[in-house]
Amino acid sequence: MSTFALLLLLGSAVMHAAWNLLVKHSGDKIAFIWWMFAASLILMQATVLALPGAMPDLSWPVLLLAIAGAGCFALFHLLNGMAYRQDADLSLIYPLSQTSMLWVPLWGVLFLGEKLSAQGLFGILLVVAGAYGVQLQTLAPTGVLRPFREGFNPAILCALGAGLSYSFGALSDKTGVGLYSPFYFTYLLVIFMWLFLSLNLFRAGFGGRLKAEWNRSRHLVLLAGPVLMGSFLPFRFGLQMAPVSYAVQIRQASLLVGVLVGVMFLKESCGRIRLLSAGLIIAGVVAIRLS
Repeated sequence: MSTFALLLLLGSAVMHAAWNLLVKHSGDKIAFIWWMFAASLILMQATVLALPGAMPDLSWPVLLLAIAGAGCFALFHLLNGMAYRQDADLSLIYPLSQTSMLWVPLWGVLFLGEKLSAQGLFGILLVVAGAYGVQLQTLAPTGVLRPFREGFNPAILCALGAGLSYSFGALSDKTGVGLYSPFYFTYLLVIFMWLFLSLNLFRAGFGGRLKAEWNRSRHLVLLAGPVLMGSFLPFRFGLQMAPVSYAVQIRQASLLVGVLVGVMFLKESCGRIRLLSAGLIIAGVVAIRLS
């Protein structure tokens, strides 16, 4: 992987952690995410109009890939939300939703013909271990295996479904940026994700909640739009230059950023497990870069 691709993916990870932090500080999370995508879409539309030349010709395969990717990512958020509404613990649901990192390399090899070096595969395993462990409360076997010992209740099925959905979205992403401009593919992706979110919100009668959240958090919304754009665009430009099997793993550096922000600015505790998990993620990113 080139240094430039790595820097793009790491920059995306920082912005990814930043918009998640803004969501955390919002009031109505679902309404805020809708506003965040709306603000990002307006900014991207303005950029499209300002760019010289016309938008590249759009083929049906590219359009369908953008719709499929947006649908998978929207489903990821929906299933995650359903899992947490089952009164399940974060330490139970979060590791299971990260199983996408196991599926993505498999799809990359099977469907995209990607070849992973031994060192790259080792890096992937380190990142997976770090991402899995960041929310664990103990390294005792009972704690590490707890997500897999709870049985297939609705919360666990939703979390596993979220991970699988994200992996298919990543596959659509990689294929799309290989066929079309990463900028314009991201533009299409944001349009369709916003439309899917709108269908869900307006179906549930969220009009009043959207207005209330705008009145409460408009300053965060105006900041979140550019931050989301700064997360989406570098990732897809980096994805065009790097195997999806590696790119998705490097994106998990956002977990490390989240831990640092939590400790430095939110005064959250950083126990030994979190510190160890962060170290595994760093080691994994380095191994992938050197592979």
